[in-house]
Formats: sequence, structure tokens, C-alpha cells
Amino acid sequence: MTRRIGIYPGTFDPITLGHMDIIERGAKLVDELIIGVTTNAAKSPMFSDDERLAMVEREVATIADGKIRVVGFNSLLMDFADRMGALVVIRGIRGVTDFEYEYQLTGMNRQLNHEIETVFLMADVALQPIASRLVKEIALYGGDISKFVTPSVRDDVMARVERNGRLGS
Repeated sequence: MTRRIGIYPGTFDPITLGHMDIIERGAKLVDELIIGVTTNAAKSPMFSDDERLAMVEREVATIADGKIRVVGFNSLLMDFADRMGALVVIRGIRGVTDFEYEYQLTGMNRQLNHEIETVFLMADVALQPIASRLVKEIALYGGDISKFVTPSVRDDVMARVERNGRLGS
């Protein structure tokens, strides 16, 4: 019997409650969920690759009874998924804009490897507005991000903002 391995890729800069929701729900669909932490230079990361890996590992340590593994990668998603033996890629969708982008990406990925399926999970309604980019922006201007991330991630983000400096007056 083939083990169902799934990949949930992202930059997780920082990991949010929305990501955690998709991770918890996605883990129920597969025998093993690999969280692929990658770099997207276009997103101007607040945290280094190693910091994001450690943050994600810390946040998922208490869920899914060891079904989750965190792995960094810097390659095409389909190449990474193939190396990991994944049969499915799990993607979170917040709304129509996400869907349009993910739909195009899925079509391209199918051209690269038609044997790996993509499964979309709709974000929980209460978590749909959360985006790492917005969490960082709110924090940089001194806003409260505690509704969007765990307390430990909030502490990480606020420490980074204090180190690098806040924006605004």
C-alpha cells in the first residue's frame, strides 16, 4: 500500500493562524504532510530561511502526532514534491484572487508533473483575510498582530521589528 505524502509549500514569513489551519486540516488528508519552506525573493522576507524553518518546526511540533515534517527547499515545487515522494500538493485559498493565481500555477505544475495532484483547501472564514505580508506591515507600523499569529510568532515578529526599526511616526 502506497503512503500518501502531501506537500504544503510556502514561505511562511511568518507562519500565521491561517497557515496553521491549512496544516492541521491538510494533515488529516495524508499519511505524512511535508511542510516545504521555500524562499521567494520577491516577497522581501523578514526572516532568514533557517529562522523560518525553526519557526515552522516549533509551531507544528504539537500537532498531528508526528505526521508532519518540515523541510526547506529551493527548487521547482514539482521537483521537490517528486524528490519527497509526494502524491499531492496542498494549497490554501483565501479568495478569488488566490484561486486565479493558484489555478494558473496548478496548470503549469501539471505540465511539469501530471502525476502529482493539487488539492485546494478554503481558508476558515475567520482566517481568510490573514496574509503574512499584511501581518508584517501591521507589525512594522506598530499594530497588534496577536489576532493573526500565535503568541510565540508575535514575539518573534515584534523582536525583529524592534531590531530593524518601526515605520511611521
